[in-house]
Amino acid sequence: MAHVSAAERRPQLIDAAIDLMRREGAAAGSTRAVAAELGVAQMTVHYVFGSKAEFTRAVFEELGRRTIDQVRPFAEHPTRGGFTESLAHTVRVLWRVSVEDRGAAVLWDELSVQALRDPVLRETYREHVLDMHRVTTELLTTLAERSGTALAVPAPVVARFFLAGFEGLLSQHLAAPDEEAERRCLEQVIAATVALATGDLPA
Repeated sequence: MAHVSAAERRPQLIDAAIDLMRREGAAAGSTRAVAAELGVAQMTVHYVFGSKAEFTRAVFEELGRRTIDQVRPFAEHPTRGGFTESLAHTVRVLWRVSVEDRGAAVLWDELSVQALRDPVLRETYREHVLDMHRVTTELLTTLAERSGTALAVPAPVVARFFLAGFEGLLSQHLAAPDEEAERRCLEQVIAATVALATGDLPA
């Protein structure tokens, strides 16, 4: 059998772990189970990552990177139209992408809760949250500049407000999905974000 370097094996193991835990939950992601999923010896996981904690951190980082990668193209290449239309289109697409992969969304929630109590994962989680704030801020800034819209409050504040609403709605979807209610709520999240960004708040 041809030798596979640690650098080549690392992404294979991470992908195998994510696939396994998307199907069966975070608790199913033991090094033994992940090794079996990929068809390698358990010691391979420890050789590549050094410890189970480092392996879990690497999986968590990759999940976070994939989430950021869903948003970044919109920030770099926003859709045409005014500020409101472009933001609304972007949010609707992100929502559809988020709810289509329920397994990944549930796994992210599981690992996020674990990260709040795990010193190894806590900093990784914090960095991801800050990255989400940064890329959402970049998106809002790009949309505003291209449409000639002056933001009434700083873009980072609008980004934090939007993410609170969007991520809260996604958590509710995972626990108790209701397509019609979610559609209405998502439109209200969009409207409230636009109102905060433009200063067009109700009296």
